[in-house]
Amino acid sequence: MKFFNQKYLGGIAMAAVFAAGMSTAKADTWKYAFEEAITDVQGVFATKFKEELEKNTDHEVQLYPYGTLGESADIMEQAQAGILQFVDQSPGFTGSLIPEAQVFFVPYLLPSDTKELNSFFRNSKAINENFKDLYAQQNLELLTMFPEGEVVMTTKEEVRSPSDLDEVKFRVMTNPLLVESYKAFGATPTPLPWGEVYGGLQTNIIQGQENPLFFVDSTKMYEVTDVITYAGHNNFTTAVMANKEFYDGLSDEDKKAIQAATDAAFEYILDYQKGLSEQAIENIKKAKPDMKVVVLSEEERAPFKAAAATVEEKFIEMTGDSGKAILEQMKADLKAAMK
Repeated sequence: MKFFNQKYLGGIAMAAVFAAGMSTAKADTWKYAFEEAITDVQGVFATKFKEELEKNTDHEVQLYPYGTLGESADIMEQAQAGILQFVDQSPGFTGSLIPEAQVFFVPYLLPSDTKELNSFFRNSKAINENFKDLYAQQNLELLTMFPEGEVVMTTKEEVRSPSDLDEVKFRVMTNPLLVESYKAFGATPTPLPWGEVYGGLQTNIIQGQENPLFFVDSTKMYEVTDVITYAGHNNFTTAVMANKEFYDGLSDEDKKAIQAATDAAFEYILDYQKGLSEQAIENIKKAKPDMKVVVLSEEERAPFKAAAATVEEKFIEMTGDSGKAILEQMKADLKAAMK
């Protein structure tokens, strides 16, 4: 009887060790890379996502800000290959991979009103259905898209009309439609990786670039340019994705936890951005009092808006029926958001 008890107790102990091992095996470490610093908008979103996921699961999320794993093209390749489980990247960089994603760079398409913009990103059928299918074809599970703030131009000379951009080498992301946009605006578009932009402006290889104000502030682009121009032409959009094979292999419980963390981070980042641009311009003016800020009037914006029509035509030409369908759906979604 004593022998039986020892065997029985030993069996329980072994089962407990095995169960503990199984529990540990289920808790994974997931890698998440993004295109900005940890204190920038994408970094704040990622931090909230990590916090929510780790609070509600046994998994750990490791965050990799810009530069730690290479340039934007590098982290996208790593995400598609499954080296990274999550990636945050603007459609500006995925445009060559998913041509239809370039629709976010059709000038004057997105509303400037924050409530309308947020409503569009929350409820858009184009984002939540059409784009999910397109990203899936590239082994990417689209979790969400969100706005990061109004895009401004920073240049060395004042910009009041397209003629002021004549012969200006303007840095753009490696995005065919963004190239077409700045051609239409009168500039000489110059695709460059982000890591080369500050030096390019400093040495006058380029004379302008565009980004949301918080990014102009955090990356100190104002140090190598002299004028900030609000043309009202766009709001910077970014997309959070998971490697699709990884995502499809997860339990329903983990998928729900990831979506819940995504939803929580989405609402958090929209709230976080209130007043962010105003704070950024205050910081810039404090650091560089002679920085000129130009807000184009509706009359001054008119020729830029006229140029946008040709960019829209180029988008349809580049993407065919698929792009046209996306554009039409987005316009329907935007109309709904404006009601």
